Amino acid sequence: MNVLIVYAHPSSTSYNAALKDATIEALLNRGASVKVSDLYAMNFNPVAKMEDTVVPKNLDKVPEDLRLEREKVSWADYIIFQFPMWWTSAPAILKGWFDRVFAANFAYGPGVYNHGNFKGKKAMLSLTTGGRHLGSYGPKGLKGEMKERLFSIQHEILYFSGMDVIEPFIVPSGVSEKERKDYIEQLKYRMAGLEHLSTIPFHVLEDYESGQLKMDSFEKVEVIKI
Repeated sequence: MNVLIVYAHPSSTSYNAALKDATIEALLNRGASVKVSDLYAMNFNPVAKMEDTVVPKNLDKVPEDLRLEREKVSWADYIIFQFPMWWTSAPAILKGWFDRVFAANFAYGPGVYNHGNFKGKKAMLSLTTGGRHLGSYGPKGLKGEMKERLFSIQHEILYFSGMDVIEPFIVPSGVSEKERKDYIEQLKYRMAGLEHLSTIPFHVLEDYESGQLKMDSFEKVEVIKI
């Protein structure tokens, strides 16, 4: 099992760093091969130029940082993204990583969604939120549904490129030290059975027509998780 961890937090002493380290430890203990892209430590350039958004036929023109990241993605069976939720989204450096690395003719094109180029790979978000609990999220929550906050990453980036998306691991960062340790143990447990974790049951592309869900597809399941 090859696992790439894409880590996006500027502090090496953060709770996100502890979660990342716990993930590495648990994966190595089960015999997995692990690579890490520590975006801040790498000083990864998140600003995409037009030439970054499409993989050229002449690969000699691909910047070295993109070549290395795409090699890691191609190598990986699983990609785990560890980051803090800032402004109800991912840090800009991670968005820039997607913009530059997941280019056309690499992550997608001509196929998308269940026909994307990363079909067969799996991805998972592991993230922290502010506060002591997740009560601000939900159908009546101040911040809305968490699944809506993550839709642009889970559905429109990861699933768009063909990957199956594992249910996210979400931790409120303001919890007590004991609760933090408990969450770390929960994450280690998830990594021990990574290949058995549930994935989000997104509709396949064939369930849509002109961008709208067909009625018979809509009725196939009562609830489709985002």
